[in-house]
Amino acid sequence: MIGVGVLGISGSVGQSTLKVLRQFPNEFQLVSFSVHSNWELAKKLIEEFSPEVISITDERLVGILGDSYLNTKVLYNESTLSDIVTISKLSVVVTAVVGSRGVHPTIAAIKAGKKIAIANKETLVTFGPLINDLVKENKTIIVPVDSEHNALFQLIEKEQRANIRAITLTASGGSFRNLPIEDLANVTIEQTLNHPTWSMGPKITVDSAGLINKGLEVIEAHFLFGFSYDEIEVVIHPQSLTHGIIETIDGACIQYTSQPDMVYPIAHSLFYPEPTPKILIERKPSSWKTLEFFPPDNERYPGLSLAYQAGRTGGVAPCIFNAANEEAVNLFLEGKISFLSIPKLIQSALDSIEITNPNDFESFLSKELETRNFIQSKFLKGGVPK
Repeated sequence: MIGVGVLGISGSVGQSTLKVLRQFPNEFQLVSFSVHSNWELAKKLIEEFSPEVISITDERLVGILGDSYLNTKVLYNESTLSDIVTISKLSVVVTAVVGSRGVHPTIAAIKAGKKIAIANKETLVTFGPLINDLVKENKTIIVPVDSEHNALFQLIEKEQRANIRAITLTASGGSFRNLPIEDLANVTIEQTLNHPTWSMGPKITVDSAGLINKGLEVIEAHFLFGFSYDEIEVVIHPQSLTHGIIETIDGACIQYTSQPDMVYPIAHSLFYPEPTPKILIERKPSSWKTLEFFPPDNERYPGLSLAYQAGRTGGVAPCIFNAANEEAVNLFLEGKISFLSIPKLIQSALDSIEITNPNDFESFLSKELETRNFIQSKFLKGGVPK
């Protein structure tokens, strides 16, 4: 049995992970998981899977299940996330929490030698070079769970690196891919959260609407696969069937295509390096119909260009990009700024905060905090660009 831990089991990736675990009850054991506030779900999953330990991170719920429930130890507060990923029975940790809260437990799991099935892109975006050094030092592996990166992971593994000219991430185009650009200034939160293809959390859905999510994925792909930013491309693909493309030096393109369902990349990441042993969801190529691809419009998606800018700048620039985006998205979801203010705030942070090249986590964390304070201060002082 392969021991599995899941950070963020109540979210969309966590729920898809449960689907995979239920399909393969003889191969995987759910050893630990975390929820933020959904303690009712935690109770149900304890009763179903009997994990060794869980974490409830919402400070308002401390003690709600006592120190244990049935045969499961219950921990509380965000600081306990690192405790549930270092258990000896664990072989693989699925990092499915959103945002920077996933960084510390991911680092703890790497240091404990666990295989990381990473869905928390912020960890690599913020600390990419340091995370890669830790992975090498601890002789472990990161397998991406995002559908695009997992597709590229599988394609790249089957092709000699010297034979690959470029890699391509596909993007649905988000909620506003067909909306006239002049109407973007007045879009509502409800409109933004109405994604045409995927069911995701609010933060990721907002990111997708502005293609900032794809910008984060470009930076993540750079650190995962070692390609330069000139070798990483993005295309709009409304059908969300092709998830990754590699272009070989002779001009041929090889693509990974599947239904837009997270069970495919999650199963692959859990079983890796062994193949997934059975069909998960059967879909024939005849059901694909049309596959469309076209370049993103920089005017519609300025956040994507900012991600490339941050990536090429290097140092703490990706960290600033990510932290500024998180703070700006929170302000948007609270109804305090407009949708178009999000990339403008990111641009302001990248222009105003000093870019340094540290080699320790503390310096990156300090720059992240500086960025968050910068965005909040700009909002409180009424300096948010319209």
